[in-house]
Amino acid sequence: MENRRVVITGLGALSPLGNDVSSTWDGMKNGRSGIGLIGSMDTTDYAVKIAGEVKGFDPKPFFKTPKDARRMDRYAHLGIAAAKMALDDSGLNEAEIDRNRVGVMLGSGIGGLGTLEDNHTALLQKSPSRVSPFTIPMMISNIASGVFSIEYGFGGPNMAIVTACATANHSIGEAWRMIKFGDADAFVAGGSEASIRPMGLAGFMNMKALSTRNEDPTAASRPFDVGRDGFVMGEGAGVVVIEELEHAKARGANILAELSGYGLSADAYHLTSPHPEGDGAARCMDMALKHAGLNAEDVQYVNAHGTSTPQGDVCESKAIQKSFGAWANDGLVVSSTKSMTGHLLGAAGGVELLACLMAMRDGVIPPTINLDDQDPNCPLDYCAHTAREMEVKAALSNSFGFGGHNASLLITKFL
Repeated sequence: MENRRVVITGLGALSPLGNDVSSTWDGMKNGRSGIGLIGSMDTTDYAVKIAGEVKGFDPKPFFKTPKDARRMDRYAHLGIAAAKMALDDSGLNEAEIDRNRVGVMLGSGIGGLGTLEDNHTALLQKSPSRVSPFTIPMMISNIASGVFSIEYGFGGPNMAIVTACATANHSIGEAWRMIKFGDADAFVAGGSEASIRPMGLAGFMNMKALSTRNEDPTAASRPFDVGRDGFVMGEGAGVVVIEELEHAKARGANILAELSGYGLSADAYHLTSPHPEGDGAARCMDMALKHAGLNAEDVQYVNAHGTSTPQGDVCESKAIQKSFGAWANDGLVVSSTKSMTGHLLGAAGGVELLACLMAMRDGVIPPTINLDDQDPNCPLDYCAHTAREMEVKAALSNSFGFGGHNASLLITKFL
């Protein structure tokens, strides 16, 4: 089955930079920050008061009735909306296809945290009878994937992977694998997250994982910079439609790129810290290159996981050097779009694959903003401050999650 090639034919996203693909990409390539003071909850008692929120989003147009929308958590609102955008972009739903050969893989790192919080409060402050009967289906991380398949009658493989911040990349990568293996002809795959909630914020805050640069929100996410002090929470969704090449060509699909490689590994090291030498991440990138049949110098751009944490940025830089060898310092361009979006957790990989696809389409590498004083322990070319015009024939996107979960996706220009 290895000769089954997989291409990307649709793209959908919501992010702190905008509520669709074009506005998100416009923000990225123009170096605009989507980080600000949190407006969705009271942060009076919190040391962290900033995040990357999706603003002005109304889920109702993406559901058949307002009641249907009310019975979904915000993470599902975002995920299903992005999935519908991707499906519309692909034209797959309008084509004559076997719907039992179309799978759905919409994951979330945390799932319905808001639903859990609200109903736990009702349980403690009122009574068990005040807990919504929809609590469980609203809360669980697989429901967006299930609901989407129900609405469109997609009867192929359906799962929801949960690997923290590697969720979206694993979802897209495992969908790629199932298409290559012949178990499906197409997939709607990606991730969503909506964890800017009291428990989510307090949990990450008390781990000392978050930036406390509240006085200057747009400068808070600063990957690879000496002054970085943690990541900034974000929310959103990024979803793609991927298809077996002949299936896409038979229906006249617009092919955005080829999904050529996928790598995954475990650090097998620590609960939350990356391997200090980047061993697991390097093996992950090596696997993606191997699957794609590419050498290091064939890749022009890496969209780094680049969270803006003191440890993580150094470890990833070491991993890139380990995997790409001399090319890491002699021509490879790296950037972290988290400098603009914040960290979208389980949705990060989907939105960052968007950055790779658009960089390839437009010949523009999005910048790492706020990189004012580059950490000498991060010695690569991170495309500081402003976008760079450059032909991109192959791009790799990294996502690494708590628990030591690593996932890399590699796309190539479709010729």
